Parts: sequence; C-alpha cells; structure tokens
Amino acid sequence: MPTDALPAVHSDVALDAFNTFGLSARAQRYVAIDDIAALQALIGSPQWPAADRRLVLGGGSNLIFAGDYPGLVVHVALRGRRLCGEDDGAWWVEAAAGEPWHDFVRWTLAQGWPGLENLSLIPGTVGAAPVQNIGAYGVELAAHCDTVEAVDLDSATLRRFTAQECAFAYRDSVFRRQPGRWLITAVRFRLPRCWQPALGYPELAREVAARGWAAPTPTQVSDAVIAIRQRKLPDPAQLGNAGSFFKNPLVDGARFAALHAQWPALPHYPQADGQIKLAAGWLIEQCGWKGRRDGAVGCHAGQALVLVNHGGARGEDVRRVAAAIRADVAARFGVELEVEPVFA
Repeated sequence: MPTDALPAVHSDVALDAFNTFGLSARAQRYVAIDDIAALQALIGSPQWPAADRRLVLGGGSNLIFAGDYPGLVVHVALRGRRLCGEDDGAWWVEAAAGEPWHDFVRWTLAQGWPGLENLSLIPGTVGAAPVQNIGAYGVELAAHCDTVEAVDLDSATLRRFTAQECAFAYRDSVFRRQPGRWLITAVRFRLPRCWQPALGYPELAREVAARGWAAPTPTQVSDAVIAIRQRKLPDPAQLGNAGSFFKNPLVDGARFAALHAQWPALPHYPQADGQIKLAAGWLIEQCGWKGRRDGAVGCHAGQALVLVNHGGARGEDVRRVAAAIRADVAARFGVELEVEPVFA
C-alpha cells in the first residue's frame, strides 16, 4: 500500500477530552483509525511501535491516565451499524467499534430489536464493550454477543471470534487478558424475537412497577434503566469519573456464610457456578467512603462504587485513593477488591 494511504500520525496530542475521568495527559504520538485497511498498512510500516508502546483508545470511559503516554495512542473511530440478517428466532445486528454504545442500544430498540435494553446508558463504545463484557441489571453483553471482529496488532490479520472464543467471564474476556494484542473493529449481536423483560434486579423491578408498567416494552425497560442510572451515577461531562471503579467481588459459599453471619444486610447474588457475588459499593460504604474525598478524588455521594474527579486530579491521586479504599475493605471484611479501569 502506498505511504499516502497511511493514516496521519500526530505528535504531542492532548488526551484530556479522550478520558471521562477528566485527567490531563498527552500522547507522544496519536492516530485516529476510521479504516481497517489503513490500520493494517500502519501495522506494517516503520511507524508501528512494539506492544508496550501502543494503547488502543475507545471512549476513554474505562481508562485512567497515570501521566503522559510515552508511545502511540490508537483511537478507534470506525463507524457504522447494520442489520446483517434475520430468521424466525432472531435478528443479527452489527456495529462498528467506534459507535457510541448507548446510541447503538437505543437505535436497536427504535428498530424493534430487543435484548440490550438493560445495558442502556453505559458509557463507552461498542468496541470496548466486549473487552470487559459489560453488564448491568442482570444482563451481560455475553448473553447476546454473536461474534467479534478484531485486528491482530502484531500481524495485521483480521479475525472473527465466536462468542465462545471470546472466553467471556465476569467483567473479563480474551481481549482483556491479552492487552495490546487486539483492536476490535466490529461486534455482531443476536437479538431475540421471543423476548421477555429481564427484571430480576429488585431496583429495576421497583422502577418499572412505580411507572405502572405491568408488561413493559423493551424501550420502557431501557427508560427505567436510564432513570435509575441518572439518579445514582454522575454525568462525566459534569463530574469526571470512569463508572464503576471496582468489580463486585466473588467469594465461595463458606466465605459468604461467615460474612453473612456477621453482616446480615450484606447484599449478595448467587452465581451459576456456586460462587456468591458481593456488592462492592456496599462494602465501600460500610467503610465510610461514600461521599468522602481525599484531595481531588473521592467516592460519589450517590454511589460509593464510583470514584470522581472533583477537579485537577492526577493519575497518582486516583491510584492513592483506590489503594486506600481497597485496604479498608480488606481490613474490615477480608475481601480483596479488584480495580476495573485500566491504568495507562
């Protein structure tokens, strides 16, 4: 491919607008990718760095910049969405990786294709969604993911992964376990014609009931989810944050029994494999962190699971506060919290 087909690589680019936590950082080099062939050409060029000197960036909603990035930031700007096919059981719908996730969810509902409504208003892009197998209100992306298309950033090969090959787990996937290896280009979903609302989470069920919806439509479920999230979670445009900062921890039955005996109000969610998922936000709140701040970083007053930037925060401030919260939870409950966002 001729060199004029390579995407433009820029030097010393501000990343402040590319991370929802609102951290000030700069990229040594930056490239926006809106064409797969151009990305493949760049990978084969002298400008392409080693794995430890490149960072794939989507919407920046699950990313904490520890400081300036000393390498190449590859910003995914691929756009497009389409119906790929349908049969008596489902619709197959595909979106490019750079599509905003929430906009895509609402678009599917407007077309009459249900299934993703519980995942409404989750920040970020379609391409980032499979990396951490996003989930909310009893539904995970894995439940409706059909295939994921990605470019191998070492070989420039384009590959399509089946849902099984994605090895989805709680907030995890093969893509998260191989950081810097894959750039997701598109995700295809199987959305069912035979649909039932997923109202297993009491908070969502109460919201739907309060609105008088005895048999809610997919769009009404989405509206309820949006209302709950807007009440509980800060808008990154108003108060910098990266969404849920810690994963809900999983413990075995014996450990849960001991915890529950001491704290009967402990929220818990049994899993199919016999483990028990605990509510990290509740654990953090019991340690006195809800609404508390340490310098420029603190826990949101409405949801202790969300760390926020009160203005002027640096990556080291976020790391310090996160470490203090983890230490307090471990000391009181003997439970280790795992940080969800990626530090770069």
